[in-house]
Amino acid sequence: MSGVGPLRADSARAVVLISALLAVSAAVIAAGLTFGTKPLSTEAALAALLRPDGKLDSILVWTLRLPRSLAAFTGGAGLAVSGYLLQTLTRNPLAGPGLTGVSAGAVAPIVACFVFLPALSSVFYPLIGLAGGLSAAAVTFWIARGGTVRLLHLALAGISVSLFLGAITTYILLLSGPQVPSLLFWLSGGFQGRSWPQLLQMLPWVLGGTVLALCCHRVLQIMALSDQAASGMGLNLALWKPLLLIIAALPVAGVAPVAGPVAFVGLATPHIVRLMRPVGPAWSIALNLAMGGLITVTADLVARSIALPKEIPVGIVTALIGGPIFIYLVQRRTSAFAGEA
Repeated sequence: MSGVGPLRADSARAVVLISALLAVSAAVIAAGLTFGTKPLSTEAALAALLRPDGKLDSILVWTLRLPRSLAAFTGGAGLAVSGYLLQTLTRNPLAGPGLTGVSAGAVAPIVACFVFLPALSSVFYPLIGLAGGLSAAAVTFWIARGGTVRLLHLALAGISVSLFLGAITTYILLLSGPQVPSLLFWLSGGFQGRSWPQLLQMLPWVLGGTVLALCCHRVLQIMALSDQAASGMGLNLALWKPLLLIIAALPVAGVAPVAGPVAFVGLATPHIVRLMRPVGPAWSIALNLAMGGLITVTADLVARSIALPKEIPVGIVTALIGGPIFIYLVQRRTSAFAGEA
């Protein structure tokens, strides 16, 4: 019973942190209603939000800016949860949707379908992305022998697979003709022009992956130890490793067709959350969701307001943030990966 008090205190701290992150995200989303090619005052944005009348301000708020910010939050949350699952699954801090080939595997077949099968409905893109992401991740893990031999082994394998798939994607782009500009913007990662249909398309995949991850939090807690310890505790690794890989790929499958490969969110967010010392995988998942959403919605606000009247892809902003973090991780490659107890 002596540990109940500290456990409750840690849980209360996690609730406060999650609430604070969500509150800041809500403030960023509210601020985003005022930014754009046609700026709105705070009063005008609130009036359009609370009393929509079908006029220009209401269209800007309800059709363009609000759903776009919500889509950015949802996409970032899904990528962060995916990154956390992949890092826990491999016990490798360099794992993530981008560095395990999941993102490139999801993007390449979607681009191929967009160019060569234009009649195919985009409703099928998440399923195509899921199949491609899982296939690429399986090849990456096979090359890296699970990614646990060396700290950088999985990263090197993932980069190799990603470069190969990136070359295929580039070749397809060369064949796409007038579609190149729109595809290049999408491949840079961004939420330009995204509205309610795209949000609703992405939401089930992100929610599904998150809920399934929360349901598996006890398994994640055991897998953070070692394969030997997990097997000794009766965990069927042959079943749970592929299952967790599928769960980790679900959010990426939903986000990639909408926003493209948003860089570094899935890699950097779990490391930021780990600094908060969450108590157990369930709180880690919740914190990753809130922090990933905050990072991406903030990056999206910067991307669409820093170069008005133009905008830059949000993937460029997240890469500028995540790049130094990745360099820092590589420099500390001999450090041990601390799993959640």
